[in-house]
Parts: sequence; C-alpha cells; structure tokens
Amino acid sequence: MSLFLLVSYLLCIGFGLITPSVFHMHEAWAPLLPGFEWLTLKGFVAGAIGAYLYGWYIAGVYVPLKFWTTSRHNSSSE
Repeated sequence: MSLFLLVSYLLCIGFGLITPSVFHMHEAWAPLLPGFEWLTLKGFVAGAIGAYLYGWYIAGVYVPLKFWTTSRHNSSSE
C-alpha cells in the first residue's frame, strides 16, 4: 500500500511538471500531506514521506479488520 501511494504521488508530481497548471494535482495533495509545497525540495520530500506513511496507516487499519472479519466468518460457519 505504501509503495502504491508513493508511486501515485510521484506520478502526480511528474504529471504536474509536464502539463499546464489547470491539470495539476497539487491542490489535491496539499490538504492531505502535511508540509507539502508545490515545487520545493522540502515540500516534495514531505509529500513523499507522508504518502509512504499513509500507506502504512491504511495497512495498519485494514489488515486487522480483514483478519477480524475473516476469523468471525470462519468461526460462524463451523
């Protein structure tokens, strides 16, 4: 999940660098990633770290829920 979000972030930054400003995605990333600023090294690094950590957060919530629902389903079908 972290790798997926990091690659998505990098693709959006790359997309923003090659397209006109009307198509930029940095307005979507700014409220989600603390410290993100468009076209600054500090903002780029903060955004990359934030995207990676969001992946771990999502996995940390999803995996226990998946195990819990799977174990509940398996125990009720016995």
